[in-house]
Amino acid sequence: MFKHLLLPTDGSGTSEAAVRKGLQFAKEQQARVTAVHVVPEFHTLTYRTTMLEDTREEFIAECKAQAQKFLSEVERAAKEEGVACRTVMITHDHPHEAINDTAAQSGCDLIVMASHGRRGIKGLLLGSETQKVLTHATLPVLVLR
Repeated sequence: MFKHLLLPTDGSGTSEAAVRKGLQFAKEQQARVTAVHVVPEFHTLTYRTTMLEDTREEFIAECKAQAQKFLSEVERAAKEEGVACRTVMITHDHPHEAINDTAAQSGCDLIVMASHGRRGIKGLLLGSETQKVLTHATLPVLVLR
């Protein structure tokens, strides 16, 4: 039924669990996967205190290293499952847009992602990228918790 799954990852435990389940599903479907990690643009004025001390080059290097760590874990897990896997790091300030755009550009027919289950004030302040992906997606989204 599904032939190409998009697996967004932010490196969290919840996201890693969703990736593993997504890979198992891809194996059952004999589908391939594209794993994506979205990093923010560098800003000199930001709410992320870690950006305040970084130079642009340091920030980019740190983001690439972190993305490589997360995406290489997906590649390793995909290899274990025998699933073809491609990885992508995208720089974008709105992860939900990057996820939906990557799914469309890659020809994916399903997005499989985690929900962190943030509610109340935490959900209001941090928002839910999963909710935003669901709101703007033009293809099916499987949300795992």
